Amino acid sequence: MAQLYFKYGAMNSGKSIEILKVAHNYEEQNKPVLIFTSGLDDREEVGYVSSRIGIKRKALPIFAHTNLYQSVKSYEQKPYCVLVDEAQFLEKTHVLQLTQIVDEFDIPVMGFGLKNDFQNELFEGSKYFLLYADKIEEMKTICWFCAKKAIMNLRVDEQGKPIYTGEQIHIGGNDSYYPVCRKCHNNPPL
Repeated sequence: MAQLYFKYGAMNSGKSIEILKVAHNYEEQNKPVLIFTSGLDDREEVGYVSSRIGIKRKALPIFAHTNLYQSVKSYEQKPYCVLVDEAQFLEKTHVLQLTQIVDEFDIPVMGFGLKNDFQNELFEGSKYFLLYADKIEEMKTICWFCAKKAIMNLRVDEQGKPIYTGEQIHIGGNDSYYPVCRKCHNNPPL
């Protein structure tokens, strides 16, 4: 029986490399997968899952108008698994479409993303993954400044100073965000 999975973690917790690993494991056994990623993430190129360790792979970009259910339904062969990177950027309708894929096509769907933003608020996609997922797993990493578990994302400006206000979505990597524990988020040693 297929299930909807949500694997979340702070920045640098290995979410994208995990997607690439899962895809490789399926495809090594000649079991095709479909990989999606948010069309908002343009750090490398739109339509790529890219890991900080240098591995990247083409994926189908998701935009506001994308119908994931129809994309999977019209795929030339039934995938063994659907993988979604940057799941935090999805809209509620996208998450509901993913539940349909699981329930109607009996295809497992794994979404990977951040749970909370730099102000410690849930992203829309993360909120609905948390509500609808059959299985939820935290992917762990350590705080940028200490040895505690990172549970938040600290946004910084070009000078490395903390930012606590602004738009929820700002695409960036280590130049813009640090994975941090609660203590270091509230009082970063910068």
